[in-house]
Amino acid sequence: MASHRRPKQPSRTRVTVLTAAAAAAVALSANAANAAPSEKLSKDEVKSKVDKLYDEAEQATEKLNGAKEKQEKLQKEISSLQDNVARGQEELNELRDGLGSMASAQYRTGGIDPSVALFLSSDPDDFLDKASAMDALSAQQVESLKKVQEKQRALAQQRSEASEKLEDLADTRTELAKKKKEVQDKLGDAQKILNTLTAQEKAELDAKEKERATRASERVDLGTAKPASGRASSAFAAAQSVIGSPYVYGASGPSSFDCSGLTSWAYAQAGQAIPRTSQAQANAGTRIYSQSDLQVGDLVIFYSDQHHVGFYAGNGQVLHAPRTGTVVRYEAIGNMPFQFGVRI
Repeated sequence: MASHRRPKQPSRTRVTVLTAAAAAAVALSANAANAAPSEKLSKDEVKSKVDKLYDEAEQATEKLNGAKEKQEKLQKEISSLQDNVARGQEELNELRDGLGSMASAQYRTGGIDPSVALFLSSDPDDFLDKASAMDALSAQQVESLKKVQEKQRALAQQRSEASEKLEDLADTRTELAKKKKEVQDKLGDAQKILNTLTAQEKAELDAKEKERATRASERVDLGTAKPASGRASSAFAAAQSVIGSPYVYGASGPSSFDCSGLTSWAYAQAGQAIPRTSQAQANAGTRIYSQSDLQVGDLVIFYSDQHHVGFYAGNGQVLHAPRTGTVVRYEAIGNMPFQFGVRI
């Protein structure tokens, strides 16, 4: 005999899950149907976007270099202040020991004078403000107490200054981390775009870049322009000695460089210290606004925010570390927006 029992109904939970899954499937289908197919960028479009990201990365790199330079300067200043405080504390302790010896001598000869007892007070300023007490002291005692007072004031000032610089250092380190991430993000975005190319397209771009670097570095005509000075000549020669070295953000030699790392390293080889960043180098010497007045070894500043720098090489050429993915090489000065030269 056939069974007439009703089939078991699905639970409410199961119905809810199935309904949600079905709705999600419908939504995904609709989105897939409505989405426009992704358009593959051409090789030239990829190069344009990547070049822009590399340029933005270089801007961030110069800010990163500035934060690094500030951090190093603050660390040196803090170390010096801390050394001064330590020495000052030792001197203060010696002065107080001397006052203690004076009090001991008076005690052995019949008791400590109340005015001498105040020498050992933690607040000598309060004592010095009491003119009546001053009358009871010898000139030597007054001088000793004044030295203690001056040393305490100097130590308080140095400790306060060190504390402020430590706060500034903490802020600088935060800025450093922020700028480093910004550079890395830009370079990461550029790499993602490059990864959309086929192996053959990547090879073609690389070959084109290498050909450009070789042509610029080996066949350039520098003319017969004279160097701006002996040091400029030596700095330029140092930069020429590292042609072909790779651009690496934040690097300042001797095997890799960013733009201001190359110029600061080269001038250091010539015995001349110049600032680390392109913006600071823009203010490191006499500005030359006409390209016709430039001489070999002059720094050349590019872009309105002054985020790129190189050496004038003569005959309308610059020697520089262009950007990520390139090497130290010559390039026509007209390839970038010239702002002015700087003669060190």
